[in-house]
Amino acid sequence: MSSSKTIAVSKTVAPILLGTAIYAFGLLYFIIPNQLMEGGVTGITILLNYAFNIPIFLTTLVLNLPLFILGWKVLGARQIAYTGVGIGALSFFLWIFERMIDSGWIEPFRTEHDFILASLYAGVTLGLGLGIVFRFGGTTGGVDIVARICGRNFGWSMGQVILSIDIIIIGVSLLYIPREKILYTLVAVFIASRVIDFIQEGAYAAKAFTIISDHAPEIADLITAEMDRGVTLIPAIGAYSKQAKHMVYCVVYRQEIRRLSQLVKSIDPRAFVIINDVHDVHGEGFRET
Repeated sequence: MSSSKTIAVSKTVAPILLGTAIYAFGLLYFIIPNQLMEGGVTGITILLNYAFNIPIFLTTLVLNLPLFILGWKVLGARQIAYTGVGIGALSFFLWIFERMIDSGWIEPFRTEHDFILASLYAGVTLGLGLGIVFRFGGTTGGVDIVARICGRNFGWSMGQVILSIDIIIIGVSLLYIPREKILYTLVAVFIASRVIDFIQEGAYAAKAFTIISDHAPEIADLITAEMDRGVTLIPAIGAYSKQAKHMVYCVVYRQEIRRLSQLVKSIDPRAFVIINDVHDVHGEGFRET
């Protein structure tokens, strides 16, 4: 493997290791001590821990290993490689943190009354860890592998598969966990999903303007001169008029929306403007990767 390829792989693997470490810490510091739950294979490992006191790192590895092998055969090595990294790293960090807790180096966050605080911090921590893992192309295995296989072979939505399995697991957990703990779990799951989306989409959300006007070149020149933003002119033909014209495409920060809208109206008050959400913008004028 060339040095450049090694560096590229390291830039992917290192964040996955960091993300799994944060996720493992959240499970053992917030979730387990307060008898909360999680979805997917992780939820099964937590249930087995609650019911039989089986170490989570062990069941995580045992349950994910056959799923990983199945995914490798069905999906191929390229799609599943970083999932293997995530599975191995998660089991390793769970083992590390369990040892640190057992030896007294880490005192888990336990509460008898303020479970909302535990669920809030659990959601943020788990979401942060998983968000980093997902952002760099990895997963922690489990249900994600099953969902990919079902999507490929049966055309089922990955979201529907994951949600269905999570509902079943959380439903079974009612046999061991009080209902109010399940409700607190749902709070943690919701917050985790929001944090994952935030990390996936990036903190630098922007807006894309598509402007259809008979004065597109003038609008493009004005945006370039007044806002110092890159503008693209896209050839188009009106379906009704059959007339050739241009569309203006431009991406700006959210705080620049009003300014751009005013510039468009100053040239053509009748311009047709479409504004779309854009996430994680890179390139000149925006943050670098």
